[in-house]
Amino acid sequence: MTAEHYFSAEPSAPAQRGEIEFSVAGRDYRLVVASGVFSAGRLDPGTTVLLRKGDLPTAAATGVFLDLGCGYGPIAAVLATESPRATVWAIDVNSRARELTAENAETLGLANLKVAEPEEVPGEVVFDQIWSNPPTHVGKAELRALMERWLPRLAPDGVAWLVINRHLGGDSLHAWLVELGWSVERMASQKGFRVLRVCRKTG
Repeated sequence: MTAEHYFSAEPSAPAQRGEIEFSVAGRDYRLVVASGVFSAGRLDPGTTVLLRKGDLPTAAATGVFLDLGCGYGPIAAVLATESPRATVWAIDVNSRARELTAENAETLGLANLKVAEPEEVPGEVVFDQIWSNPPTHVGKAELRALMERWLPRLAPDGVAWLVINRHLGGDSLHAWLVELGWSVERMASQKGFRVLRVCRKTG
């Protein structure tokens, strides 16, 4: 399966469905995938690194989380499973991705997971956590526009966890976010990916 135009709103290729399995934090997941959605053949290496190196919320965690660019929903599924008391928004411009995420959420019984188009998220909603393996292939300008749109919606003490391929601008994104006034810390570097922890500067 390919990821042809996974950042397009309406994938043109017929959906070839399949399943992938992975484990995170001692739990096993089986998700439905389809062509025309990012990394439909396997759990993307960047997502794997993020879920293993990011600070996953606990079962006691509450608040509102965001999976930015959810694909078929692996990050959102893990967040909603690990933190059943939190509300998890999963957004993607790709309609097929949203359909798959909703299907996977229903299969896993994740009533706390909300799937939406970006424009459907109410403007007053702020996020305690943002998690994202953002679509670097859209280009630097689009990627930065994505960050400028959603990072300001972090709660005052909110945290964003981002994974970026070092060869696709991970270090330059880090530097750019610092220039914008964000506090950015590289928490891990593995398999060519940077895991960044982003929050508002204090003081």
